[in-house]
This record gives sequence, C-alpha cells and structure tokens, in this order.
Amino acid sequence: MKIILKKDVENLGFQYDELNVKPGYARNYLIPKGYAIIALPGEVKNIQEILKQRSKKESFFIEKSKEIEKKLKQLTIKITAKVGRGGKLFGSINNQELMVALHKEGISIEKKFIRIPGNRVIKTIGKHQACIRLPRQREIPLNFEVVSD
Repeated sequence: MKIILKKDVENLGFQYDELNVKPGYARNYLIPKGYAIIALPGEVKNIQEILKQRSKKESFFIEKSKEIEKKLKQLTIKITAKVGRGGKLFGSINNQELMVALHKEGISIEKKFIRIPGNRVIKTIGKHQACIRLPRQREIPLNFEVVSD
C-alpha cells in the first residue's frame, strides 16, 4: 500500500516521503495515529506542490547533510566505559551515548536517527559501527571504539 508520511517516523522515513508498506501496518497503526495518509493522486500532487515551495529549505538540509557526511567519514569516536573481566562492560553503550559523543565533536544528530546493528546495545570493548540516517534515504556508517577507563 502506498502512503505519504505526515511526520518523521523512526525506522521508516521522513516527512513527505512516499513509501510502500504492508496494508495492515498502514491501516492499523500509521493512519490512525496520524503519521501517514494514503497516497491518492490528489494527495501526491499536493505533496509535490509543497515540496516545490520548500525546495530552498530542502537544498539547505541536503547541504547540511553533506557537511555532516564529510565530518563523519573522517571521524572515529572513542567512548570510555568501565570494563570487567574478558572485555565485558559494566552496563552498555547505546545510541544515547553515541549522540552525546557526536555533540562533543560538534555534530548534532538526534538519537532516533542513530542505529546500532544487531541488538542495539554494545556490551564489549573494541571497534564497532553504527548507521546515521539522514534525510532523503541516506545512511552513513559511523565508526566508533569502546575503550576501558
């Protein structure tokens, strides 16, 4: 089922994205919560008009995302944590800690746009990778290292 998002939805897409989702997900969750509308031809035309009017704003976001992408490719973040035997952490590292580390480097990204593959938390020291989602279906890998205190 084709839908148009009215709001940013975590793990799905950004506002005004036109997506294909399963009909049950659209009918039972996205549409009743007000996150999406059905992509009828008239609605698609309205969204295209809105996007034309916002093209300057969109170009600003695209330029900003390119700057962030350049910074992230050159950056390797080190996060310190308390470590027990065998390299296991006391606690875990999640997207909140990554967001704080990125803010210290001068890159402001909300934690909902940072994805850690697998179980979404890191419990061992070493090198790891996360994905940063940017507007218009762009994902950038972020390399980070967890080191002991």
